[in-house]
Parts: sequence; structure tokens; C-alpha cells
Amino acid sequence: MALPYRSFGFQVLAGMVVGLLLGLVARQIGTGPDGDLNWLATALKTVGSIFVSLLKAIVPPLVFAAIVASIANLRALDNAARLAGQTLLWFAITALIAVAIGIAIGVIVQPGAGLHGTALAMGKNENMGGWLDFLKGLVPANSLALSGSTKITDGSASTSISFNILQLLVISIAVGLATLKVGEKADPFLGFVRSALAVVRALLGWVIRLTPIGSAALIGAAIATYGWSALAQLGAFTAAIYFGLALVLLLVYPLLLVANGLKPGPYFAKAWPAIQLGFVSRSSVGTLPVTEAVTERLGVDKGYAAFAIPLASTTKMDGCASIYPALAAIFVAGFYGIPLHFVDYALIVFVSVIGSAATAGLTGAIVMLTLTLSTLGLPLEGVGLLLAIDPILDMGRTAVNVAGQVLVGVIVAKREGILDEAAYYGDGALVGV
Repeated sequence: MALPYRSFGFQVLAGMVVGLLLGLVARQIGTGPDGDLNWLATALKTVGSIFVSLLKAIVPPLVFAAIVASIANLRALDNAARLAGQTLLWFAITALIAVAIGIAIGVIVQPGAGLHGTALAMGKNENMGGWLDFLKGLVPANSLALSGSTKITDGSASTSISFNILQLLVISIAVGLATLKVGEKADPFLGFVRSALAVVRALLGWVIRLTPIGSAALIGAAIATYGWSALAQLGAFTAAIYFGLALVLLLVYPLLLVANGLKPGPYFAKAWPAIQLGFVSRSSVGTLPVTEAVTERLGVDKGYAAFAIPLASTTKMDGCASIYPALAAIFVAGFYGIPLHFVDYALIVFVSVIGSAATAGLTGAIVMLTLTLSTLGLPLEGVGLLLAIDPILDMGRTAVNVAGQVLVGVIVAKREGILDEAAYYGDGALVGV
């Protein structure tokens, strides 16, 4: 029997506890002479930033290689068009259920009512956008989906280059479809892409092994920076978000499994490593290899999993794109005293089900939230109200995102007769990370 402290899950949990304690210590130390973060808070923030940067560095090649390879894998599947259609249909079904739950909780709880004028931690949002911005953002500005931004601080300008993941997703899908069109002539290229994917996954595996340290630093930095008092004023909203996430994860998903003739127990037992990693890493794409591995472990056909999971990791977001924007929009409306009507709720549903791919553009759900607010005509300044607690919310959102990605793969495989139920109910061990 393996010792508990050698378990990756135990190490991550221990890291979270250590981070909590370090954050409280850093909060007690106070700020520096100039109001800056103290040495411990700075160290936590630096280590956490390094961990996130490592994940971000892996994401672009991982997205491109995984999406191209997943679309190319459709050649080996029977009824590939039907499988793709069923996958997208279940993406929409689960998103519709999730956003309905978010709206129901928001209407009952009204988390933003009565908070106007309180001293909430305000933040500046630099990533606002509406439907036109989203549609224009789909068109790649260059073949590498690179974008640049310049910031001016104290009279000096600094320029940074980054990948636009949403545009990279469009490029990857186009290249993948082109490989299907070309056929055998694309085999050398696909061989290179699959080799690159294997290498990138190995690199990501090393980064994931740093998760206990990274999670400790990220949680510690959040507590050191904001403290409990600033976050407590948004406690009702945070509780509403996590209540909605819990309903989807622990009630809706099991019911969907039962409705499709599957017991929920094996699903949770085998999907837990991916759900847990999504919680601490806050990255569906960064969790992709583990998500795909647990999906295969649940008996989903390997060829189908290689298509569905990479696609789901960038577009299937029940937490970020459904529950969160619905509740957040109701929160912002309540905060500013703006009544919402039936048409507004219908627009929330439409944006959540159709526009969820917008969450691929950035880490977290800020783009999806600004898209929802701009569609409803609500003040975009409301986004700043929620930035302080976004890291805390994003952990739960990402965990549900990942759980939903595995769920859809299992349900579609079951309905299409490509689920190995012996493997689903068996005790197969998760190989690798």
C-alpha cells in the first residue's frame, strides 16, 4: 500500500493548507514602508506567477497539436460526423442546464442587492468586449495568432507579445479540417504533430508535478493580498457561485449519468484526479492530458476521446460560461439597482450556450462576463467588483468545467455504443500524471 504522503492528491491538499497558513502569516506581517507587499507576500506572488507562466507557456503548442490531432483522429472513427454533432449537442444541453441553475439561484438569492456604496475591493478590467469584439477576435491577425500589448508606466513603455488562444483555436480547427481534406498526403505532417503533442504532454507533466508548490503560492498570495475582510463583503456571491457549482457537479451530472444507464460512483472515482487538478491549476487546457487519460480510463473509445476532450477543454465551460456569467450579471444588476426582465434572462441563456467559446480567449471567465454584461446593457464597471475574488471563484469553476468535459465524453460514448462498460465499472489505474 502506498504511503499517503506519496499521493499526488495528498501533496496538493497539503500545499493548499500550507498556502493558507503562509497567506495568513503574510497578512499579519503587514505591508512594507511604502505600502508595498512584504517579503513573504512578494515571494508567494512570485512563485505563483512563475507556476502560472509555465502553464501558459505550454498552452499554445498544446492547443494547436491537440486540436489538429483530435480532428485528424476522426478519420479512424465510424460515423465521425454524427459523433461530432452529438458532442456539440451535449455541450449545449449541459450548458443550458447550468445557466438555468445559475439564473434560478441568482433570482432567489439576489447576491448584489444592498451592496451599493459599500467599500468593495475595486479592480480595473482591461479585457472588456462585446459581440462585435468577440466576432472580430475570431479572425486571426497572423498565422501564429500572436498579439501584442503596450503598457506605459511612469513614462516608460513596455511591450509584451502573447498568443490569442481563441484565434489559435480557429487556426487549429482550420488546419485539422485541411488534414482531413488532404488525406494521406498529410500523414507526414500529422506524424510530426503527434510527436510534438507527445513531447508537449511530457513537458506539461513536469509542470503539473509542481502543482503542490504552485497551489500553495497562489492561495497564499490571494489571502495575503486581499485578506478575509475584503473578501467577506462578496461572501454571499461567492457562496451562491459555489452552491450552483455543487448542484451541477453533485446533482445534475449524476442524474444525467443515471438517465443514460450509468452509475455515478465510477465516474467520480476515476474523474477525480482531473477535477482536482482543474481546481488547483485553474486551467482546463493545462489539465487536458489528465482529463483525456481519465476519460479513457472510464471506457471511452481512445479515438473519440482524442477528439472530444481537446475540443471540450477550450469550449466546454459549464462553470465559466454558464453558472458564473448568469449569477454575475444578476449580481451586477442588483448592485447598480437595475431590474432584469424575462428578455434579459433569455439573453443570458443565449450568450451562455452560444458564446462559451469566448472563454478560450483568456484564463478565467472575464471575457464571458463582459460579453454577457454588454449584451444586457449593464455597466461594464461591474466586472471590477469581482476581480478581487476571481482566483477563488475560478478554482471551483474550472473543476466543474473539467468534470463536464469528462461527462460529455462518457455520455456520448455510451449513447453511440463505443463505451467499454467493463472498463467504466472496473478498477483500472490511472497511468501517468
